[in-house]
Parts: sequence; C-alpha cells; structure tokens
Amino acid sequence: MRVAHLTDRWTDRGGASAYLAAAVAALSVEGLEQTVFAGAIGGGVPGPAASFRRHAGLDAPRGAAPGLVEAVAAGRPDVLHVHNLVNPEQLEALRPLDPVVTVQDHRFFCPSRGKWTRDGRPCGVALSLEACAECFEDARYFAEVHEVTAARLRALRGLRVGVLSAYMKAELVAAGLAADDVFVTPPWPHGLDPEARPSGPPCILFAGRLVEAKGVRDAVAAWRSASLDQPLVFAGTGPLRTELERAGFEVTGWLPHRAMAGVYRRARVLVMPSRWQEPFGIAGLEALSLGVPVAAWDSGGVREWHPGPGLVPWGDVGGLAAAIAAVAGQPASPAPGFSRERGLKALFDMYDARRPGSIRTCSKPPSPSR
Repeated sequence: MRVAHLTDRWTDRGGASAYLAAAVAALSVEGLEQTVFAGAIGGGVPGPAASFRRHAGLDAPRGAAPGLVEAVAAGRPDVLHVHNLVNPEQLEALRPLDPVVTVQDHRFFCPSRGKWTRDGRPCGVALSLEACAECFEDARYFAEVHEVTAARLRALRGLRVGVLSAYMKAELVAAGLAADDVFVTPPWPHGLDPEARPSGPPCILFAGRLVEAKGVRDAVAAWRSASLDQPLVFAGTGPLRTELERAGFEVTGWLPHRAMAGVYRRARVLVMPSRWQEPFGIAGLEALSLGVPVAAWDSGGVREWHPGPGLVPWGDVGGLAAAIAAVAGQPASPAPGFSRERGLKALFDMYDARRPGSIRTCSKPPSPSR
C-alpha cells in the first residue's frame, strides 16, 4: 500500500512538522510504502521510512506548482495526504486525486491573528467579511487576506480533512465544512528519548515561537509573580527574542526536536499562556509525556490533552502564576487518548473513509507502541 505525503517544507521545527514526522515514522512501521514531496527539505529526514522528493513551488503561497499533479499521480498512491499546504491553487489542482488534507492552524478560517481579536479577546465568530473586518485597519489589505482565506476554505469543501483537536473541527464546521468530512486524528509524542538527561540546571520552561500570540510577556509576568527560585528559560526564537535576551533571560533558539527531551527534563513546569486559540499545543503533550506538569491558559484545544491541575481561564495572569507555583515539580501525565495506537487508528479511519476497501488489509498488523 502506497501513501504519498505533500508538504510545503520538511523540517524538524514546530508542532505541525512534528506530527508529520510522527505519522511517517509510524506508517513505516506498519509496512506502508511512502513518498514525501516537499517544496524544501531541511533537517530531520527519517532515513528509510520514506523516499523524499523536492518539488519546486510547493512552498509558494499562491499559484500552481508545475508538474505537481503528474508527479504525484505517477507514483499511483493509494492515499494522498497533504500537510501544511495552504496554497489554494495547489489544493484545487490536487482535487482530482481525492487528497486527505491535514489542517494544522487557523489560516483556513481566520484571516487575522488566530482567533484572537485586535482588541485582545478570543474570537468566537465564524469567518465573515463583516466580523473579520474589525481586526484590520487597512481595508485593501483585509480584502486581500480575506480572499485568500476564503479560497483556502473553498478548496477543502468535499475533501477529507484531518485536524488534531475537536476544537479545530468545531472551527471548520462553524466556517461551513460538513462535520462528516472533518476527522479528529490526535497526535502522540514522538522522537523524545524517555531516558534523556537534563540538558542544564532546573528551570521554568517556555517552549515555542517567541511571538505575542504565544503569550511570551504573560509568561514573564506570571513567572515573576510566582516568585520561584528557578529561572525562566525560553526554548525557541522569534521577534521577541532580543527583548528577552536584553532582559537577561536564557533563550536557546530553535533546537532539533530530538534535543527537546533534555530541555523538558530541565523543567519543573512548562508554561503555556497562549493568547491565540491554540490549535493543539504539542509542546504541552510532549512535556507531560516526560512527567513535566503544564501551567496553561484554557486556549483552543489545550483542555483536550491537559490533565486538569495547572489549567486556568484564558487571560488570567494571576491564576497562571498561582498554577506555576502549585504544580511545579509535581508528577504529571497527559489526559488519556494520545497514544500512538489511537492516533494511528484515527489516521487509518480517515484514510479508509470513502474507499472501497481498507488500507489496513494491505499493511502489517498494528505493532505495539514504542
């Protein structure tokens, strides 16, 4: 059985790429033949798990990628799985191949800041010209961004769409997709050494992009209020990196995914005050899988994997500080339902939808989790 994966770029950075890497590795163990087409290929290529082909134009934000449909069809895949591709013209071109499309973020239903309004509130309104215009000052720019967002959404209609959280499914259904077309395929921790040693002294950890939407300044405020002995360490990079370094914080920059186990092992608690509505929040699941508690705002899909202690209402900096102090150093584990076995079952169910037979009949029996 052959699966072709398409992605704008293959990298070992970010939650979306972590899910793709986990899926490719797991499907290889199940005996499926895989090819990955990517516009750019960076780090973390998983050896013999799949063959990799660079296809020019796959990482372009708009317009066709010449020869893409022909290149994919030539391999006669039984399943075409599209990841991290938000180019509406390319998605429309692939429609005759009946792709499965995994949607990892808000760019198919929110033209602004990830369901986080310009005046700093969570957005509970579905995509529309009237509602979304309030988040923009430049009418011409808004018209352009809204048009491409709506084009992306139209490109999904009638396809099988995978998301990592029930939150993301609800957003896509509210935007107009049929509920039966949207499948929740939960991720699982992948590529982290459970025997890893701490890569440095104990700390309070923030892991992710250093941008306002991730609540970087809120993490600083809550850490200061919590008055713990451990320093706040930032694993990631972004526009706020210089500000943090000037304030004296340790910033590791982006690290290869395999190195994150040692960073998590340093942490007495992971802090996640996401201002945008978090599509999933894979760093939290990874930390919990290594026994690290998570102090987080109730944002988007976070509550689906969070075990409870340390989860506070969105926007509550004081509550976050109290949660940091309360759960730091305490044993923790994820909410149930995020095993490799469950994730693979959901993935196969999505692959099999609308197929005359089952892809499972052409793969090896499911192997135990590793």
